[in-house]
Amino acid sequence: MNPPTSLYAFNEYSVAARWRVLDDIVMGGHSDGHFAITKEKKGRFYGAVSLRDGGGFSSVRHRFNPPVVTQAYNRVLLYVRGDGSGFEFRVKPNAQQDFSYVYPFSTSGEWEVIEVPLADMRPVRRGQALELPNFDGSRIAEISFLIANGREQRFQLLIDRLELL
Repeated sequence: MNPPTSLYAFNEYSVAARWRVLDDIVMGGHSDGHFAITKEKKGRFYGAVSLRDGGGFSSVRHRFNPPVVTQAYNRVLLYVRGDGSGFEFRVKPNAQQDFSYVYPFSTSGEWEVIEVPLADMRPVRRGQALELPNFDGSRIAEISFLIANGREQRFQLLIDRLELL
C-alpha cells in the first residue's frame, strides 16, 4: 500500500481567504459561519447555525485549480477535531456542477482521523439525495465541510490536514 499523499495541509503559508464560507443566508436564513487560521496553523470553521426563516446550515469550501487527480486513491483521511457535532465532508469533481458528493461523519471532541471511502460518497443537491451513481473518485475540484443537524447550535471544527490514501 502506498503512503498517504497530501490533499490539503494547513501550515504557515495557508491563507484563510482561499476558503469561502457559504451559509443559509443565500436562501433567507440567519446562520453565521466563519473561517480562520489558528496560531497553531489549523483551519478553524466555527459559528452558529440558526433555523430561523428556513435556515439551518453553514459550510466552508476550498477550490483546487487545477483539480486534483485522485483516481489512484480510494480514501480521504480527515485529520480533524470537532466539538462532538456531526458534519459532512463534500467533494465536487467539477466546481461548476450544482451538486456535491457527501460523506457524513461524527466528531468526538478530540483529535481524530476520519476515513472517507470515496466510493461511499453519495450525490446530494440541497439536502436531497440524487438518483445518480456515487462518486467515481477520478478528480476533486472542490472540498467542503458542512454542518446541518436540524437544530440551532454553535459549532467548531478544527482541520489539520486531508490526505489521499
